[in-house]
Amino acid sequence: MPGFLEMKVAGIALDPSNNAPIVVLRDLEGKYVLPIWIGIMEASAIAASLEGVRYSRPMTHDLFKSMVETLGIRLEKIEVVDIRDNVFYALITLEHNGNKISIDARPSDAIAIALRADCSIYVADHVVKEAIRVETGKESAGKVIVGFEQDKEKLKEILEKMNPEDFGKFKA
Repeated sequence: MPGFLEMKVAGIALDPSNNAPIVVLRDLEGKYVLPIWIGIMEASAIAASLEGVRYSRPMTHDLFKSMVETLGIRLEKIEVVDIRDNVFYALITLEHNGNKISIDARPSDAIAIALRADCSIYVADHVVKEAIRVETGKESAGKVIVGFEQDKEKLKEILEKMNPEDFGKFKA
């Protein structure tokens, strides 16, 4: 079985070349940074969770968490298990009555759920090694990482510039 590295969400960034959202994972020791390009809706869900935003009606990831809890199932962990042709693959591991169940998921959805359920995020060692490398602590040519845990104003600015259609039609 391959080794895994526990990681946390460091923030959301925008790819400077095309404004595509990126979720940035960082290991607990701060040695490794893993960028994963994601969709706008998933970025919105992750950003909302990071900022503690609660909507009057449950969004999809909130609904998933609520259903799982109502059925007496525990969200154990999520794992980013593979990368093929620059596409990441994840598993959501659930525990019910002593049985473990793993469900295939997009990493962005799995991360949005993990943030809501306060469960651990793990990334396979080979994924960290094979993914796009980024520099930590400085900017390098063509690679910009914005950790919104340190720059919440930048996140607010980006979210304010997005069109309402980007988020879907709902009220906070």
